[in-house]
Amino acid sequence: MSEQEPSICDQETYDQIFRNHYDTVTRYLYYKCGNLQQAEDIVQNVFVKLWELCASVSFSKVKAYIYRAANNTFLNEKAHEKVVLKHLRTKETDTDNATPEYLLEMEEFREKLKKAIANLPEKQREVYLLSRMEKKSYLEISQIVGIGVKGVERRISKALLQLREVLGNDLKF
Repeated sequence: MSEQEPSICDQETYDQIFRNHYDTVTRYLYYKCGNLQQAEDIVQNVFVKLWELCASVSFSKVKAYIYRAANNTFLNEKAHEKVVLKHLRTKETDTDNATPEYLLEMEEFREKLKKAIANLPEKQREVYLLSRMEKKSYLEISQIVGIGVKGVERRISKALLQLREVLGNDLKF
């Protein structure tokens, strides 16, 4: 006779999950990023998302969900930081020899690109940023995300098509 799993949507069960995993996940992220505040913020957001999706996450897989969501959120933040740093470095070198019109066009394009990437569906954005910003191979991405290489290829292809629609056909990705 098998017992039914407890529901994560039950407040007591959710509180117990929070108490059991909050500190360890926070430490896990702190070791990865070296910033306690950032780690706490990520974990807090993961638990908020877990509460929102409580009906779709099974109790037996909640620990894996929490760690995967925390890791993915951390990777997304790192990818975003790299984009910002690259943007700032590019901006510094561009300003030396560029006309004001060119600088304005570049700034508008960067904003449009940021918006386009932010508007990608989460799964497509994740693999796109891992590929283009983290310079990960499709195999590495498939291992991080937990899908096959063909799935990574499909997501990146869809992301590129959507970005091309928004930004125009003359862009090179």
